[in-house]
Amino acid sequence: MSKVAEIREIVKDYPTQSGVYLMKNAVDKIIYVGKAKNLRNRVRSYFGEGKDHSPKTRLLVQNITHVEYILTKTEVEAFLLEASLIKKHRPKYNIRLRDDKSYPYIRFTWEAEFPRLYLSRKVKKDGSLFFGPYTSGGAVFETIRFLNRTFKVRDCTDPIFKSRKRPCMTHQIGRCTAPCVGYISSADYREEIEGVLLFLKGKNKTFVKTMTQRMKAAANEEKFEVAARLRDSIEAVKSILAKQSVINDTSEQDQDAIGFFGDERGCLIETLHIRQGRVIGTRPHFIPVLDVTDQSSDPREWLVSFMNQYYEDNIIPDEVLLPVDIGLDLTKLMEAVLFERSGQKNTVRFATDEKGRSLVEMANQNAKAHFEKYVSKSEEKLRGLDEIKEKFNLKQRPTRIECYDISNFQGSETVASQVVFEDGVPSKDNYRRYKIKSVQGANDFASMSEVLSRRFRHKEYEDPHLIVVDGGKGQLSQAIRILEEIGRKDISVVGMAKARTESDFQAAEISSTEERFFLPGRQNPVIFKNNAEALHILVGIRDEAHRFAITYHRKLRENTSLESELDFIVGLGEKRKKALLTRFEGIQDLKEADPEEIAKLKGFNRVLAERVLLQLNESDDEQDEKSEPEEI
Repeated sequence: MSKVAEIREIVKDYPTQSGVYLMKNAVDKIIYVGKAKNLRNRVRSYFGEGKDHSPKTRLLVQNITHVEYILTKTEVEAFLLEASLIKKHRPKYNIRLRDDKSYPYIRFTWEAEFPRLYLSRKVKKDGSLFFGPYTSGGAVFETIRFLNRTFKVRDCTDPIFKSRKRPCMTHQIGRCTAPCVGYISSADYREEIEGVLLFLKGKNKTFVKTMTQRMKAAANEEKFEVAARLRDSIEAVKSILAKQSVINDTSEQDQDAIGFFGDERGCLIETLHIRQGRVIGTRPHFIPVLDVTDQSSDPREWLVSFMNQYYEDNIIPDEVLLPVDIGLDLTKLMEAVLFERSGQKNTVRFATDEKGRSLVEMANQNAKAHFEKYVSKSEEKLRGLDEIKEKFNLKQRPTRIECYDISNFQGSETVASQVVFEDGVPSKDNYRRYKIKSVQGANDFASMSEVLSRRFRHKEYEDPHLIVVDGGKGQLSQAIRILEEIGRKDISVVGMAKARTESDFQAAEISSTEERFFLPGRQNPVIFKNNAEALHILVGIRDEAHRFAITYHRKLRENTSLESELDFIVGLGEKRKKALLTRFEGIQDLKEADPEEIAKLKGFNRVLAERVLLQLNESDDEQDEKSEPEEI
C-alpha cells in the first residue's frame, strides 16, 4: 500500500469537528498547517483520487508521511491556533509573511499616572495606547519630539522620573511642567496633555475646538501664559495637519485597505493604513511562492490566511477593506477572529462603494509599484546565487546558506551564532544561538566542532546547500573534518577570509582588502568582482553572523551583571531572580521597567516590584546627586 493510500485510510477515522491539522515529512518536520471546520473532510480532500490539485499542492502531498491534528471547540479557535502555529513552525508550504522589518508605532502610556510617549516596534497588551504602524522610525521620533514640545509631555524614563529631587533642564527651558517633583498634579497634567490623545486619534476638529475653548477661558481668567501656550499648540498642530494627505476628513474610523499585484513570479500584498480619514502609510508583503495567475489558486483562501497572520501582531482597525469578495461565511468568520483578538467589533468587507473602491485601488497601485521593485531585487539575488553555484562548483543553486561565527570575551563565555540566508536574504526565523558547553577557554576549532555537531542533530531543520565559515584553509579543513565525523560529507562548505592586496604594501595610507574563498581540494582561492551580487550575499551573511554572535555575547554579559545585582536585593529567591532574568534582557531594561510590569510576574507583587526598582536605581540616584551642582 502506498503512503498516500495509507494516510487515506487513517483519515477515515478522523473526527468531524473543527481543528488544526499538521502535515509532516519523513524527518517529522511540519511542512503545512491548516485549519478546518470539519477535519475529516478537509484532510481527506488532499488525498482523494482524481483530485485536480495545483502543482504546489501535489508537491506537498508527495512529501507528507503523516498528519496530526489538534481539536478546537470552535472554528474561530482553529483560526487563532493556525496563525500561532504558522508563526512558530514556519512551514514550507504555507503562505507566510516573510517581512522581517518591524514597523514603528507610537506608544502612549495613557493608563499611567503621568503618561509619556515612546517609539515601539511591538504592540503589547499592557494597557498602553498604540498608534500606527508608520513607515519611518525617524518620522515617529520627530512626531514624538513635536508632541513633547507642544504639549509639555515628560520625556524622562520612569526610573529617572521617580528618582528626581529637583526639576531638570527640560523644565527650566519651559518644555516640561515637572510632574516628577510635584509641580503639577496628575489630573492637571493629564488635562494639559489631552491634546496629544486627540491629535494621535486624528480628532482634529475636536482638538482645535477644545484647545480654543481652553485658550479663551485662560485669557478671560488673565492666565495669559497658559493662553499663549495653548495658542502656540493650536498653530503647531494646524501646521502639521496641513501637510498630511486627507482622504476623508469626515471619517472617524480607522481603516486598512488591502490590495495586491502579482504574476507567476510571486505576489505582493499591500496594506494601506488610513487613520481618521488620513493616510499614514503603506506596508508591502512580498510572497514569492504565491502565483496569482494559477487558475487553481483561490484568492479567498490566501487572502484570509494573510489577514489571519497579519492581524495577530498588528493593530486591528475598525474596518478592513478587501479587493475581492471572500463570501459571507468567511467574512463573518474573519470578523469573529478579529473580535477575539481586539475585544471590539470590527468590520471586514468587500469594497463596493466609491470611497472604499478608491482606497483599495490606491492599495493596488502601491502593490504594483512595489512588486516591480521586489521582483527586480529578487531576480538580482538569484543571479548572485547562480554565480556562487558556478564559482563553487555546487550541484544546485544555494537557496539556503548557513554561516557560523564564534565569539568569546577574554577566553570565557564562548558563544556561537548560526545565521541563515534564504534566496539571498536573511531568514531571521532560522537564526540560532549556541552557548558553548564542552570547551574551556578560547578554542574556535573545538567550539565549531560542538556547534556543527549540535546543529545537525536537529533533523527538523532544513539542510543547507552551502556552509560558510569565517576563516581560511585552517577553519575550512576543520569544518570538513567535523562534517565527515558526523556523517554529513554531502554538505558543501567554503572558507572565507580577508587578504591584503599589493596596494597596501605600496602605500601605507591606502587600506584595501579583498575577500578570498577557499574550496576543498583547491589550492588557489576563488575571488569575485567587487560589485558582484554574489560577493554582497556572502559578505552580508558573514557580517550578519558576526553581529548576531556579538549581540548574544553582550546579552549574556548583561544578564551576568543583572544577576549579580539581583543577589543584593532582599526578598528575591532563585525562582524570582530567574523570572526577572527571563523577562528582561539586561539591567538597563529592568531599571526602565514599569512596576506594574514586574508585579505581573509570577511570585511578585507591587510592593516587591517597587523594592526591586528602588534598590537597583539607588546607585543611579547617588550618581545624579553628585553630578548636579549645588543650589546657590
